Amino acid sequence: MAGQFRSYVWDPLLILSQIALMQTVYYGSLGLWLALVDGLVRSSPSLDQMFDAEILGFSTPPGRLSMMSFVLNALTCALGLLYFIRRGKQCLDFTVTVHFFHLLGCWFYSARFPSALTWWLVQAVCIALMAVIGEYLCMRTELKEIPLNSAPKSNV
Repeated sequence: MAGQFRSYVWDPLLILSQIALMQTVYYGSLGLWLALVDGLVRSSPSLDQMFDAEILGFSTPPGRLSMMSFVLNALTCALGLLYFIRRGKQCLDFTVTVHFFHLLGCWFYSARFPSALTWWLVQAVCIALMAVIGEYLCMRTELKEIPLNSAPKSNV
């Protein structure tokens, strides 16, 4: 099996470090998007915007702005999948893992399971966007032509 194009070795340390890195990308970029949106409307930032399921909603301006930040974060995290995961087949796995840990974080932060329908809808849209765009970007790089001749031709 030494002649295979790409070897698939199960490396738990690599997987755990990629999960930690994607969580960092997720919360770092979400914090930046929330700070940017809060700065534009001169609102005070809080962790409730990130972890309270009741904040997200169509009826209030802070809820709409938080939803917009979550959607923009999904696009940013798709770039994180491209740069750090680099495998189209693993994009859905890492996307669901990131959002599962976010669900646990919301549950822990508010001490209740998220029951707001808008929170679930926003998370479903963000999962779909992050996974599909991340997989598209990764597949584009995976399907690039591989140069077979790197040395210049010589005239013999």
